[in-house]
Amino acid sequence: MEDKEVKVESVSIDNAKNATAQDDKKSKNESPKEPNLDDLMAELAETRDKYLRTAAELENTRRRAALDAESRARSRAMLVAEKILPVMDAVDAALKHNPEDEGIISLARALRSSFDEIGITKIESVGQPLNPMLHNAIQVIDAPENTAAGTIVEEMQPGYMFGDTVLRTAMVVVAK
Repeated sequence: MEDKEVKVESVSIDNAKNATAQDDKKSKNESPKEPNLDDLMAELAETRDKYLRTAAELENTRRRAALDAESRARSRAMLVAEKILPVMDAVDAALKHNPEDEGIISLARALRSSFDEIGITKIESVGQPLNPMLHNAIQVIDAPENTAAGTIVEEMQPGYMFGDTVLRTAMVVVAK
């Protein structure tokens, strides 16, 4: 039989600990890198920026919604006001026909008071210079004495404004 020589290495506990520590270092180097403070601060700044932009967008959306609601309410009020103007015209005509009737006077007063509360104002015309934004000249006559050309001498139908918006232009007679 042949003698085979077997070489046996001696292994100590210290050698095993060193080998394990080297393996741990290798695995740590291969694991993902832990974020450093600069990376975390950059991520925080980016998140904060996104938050601020989202908050600003939400505030703008709220503001637009409020403006849209206000605009719709104003449009509805103007439509209602335009429907009431013929009633005011009828009351004014009745007052001209019968200026002593207490019922008509009371009705006219109530309508004017309601118009004031809503913000509807009558456009002043007679004696004013013609303003095409407020007046619709339906007739031109020779200027009476002491009246400048372009001055309104008679109002055929009153005009009204709702705040700063013209509901209906006044139909007027203008001196030439």
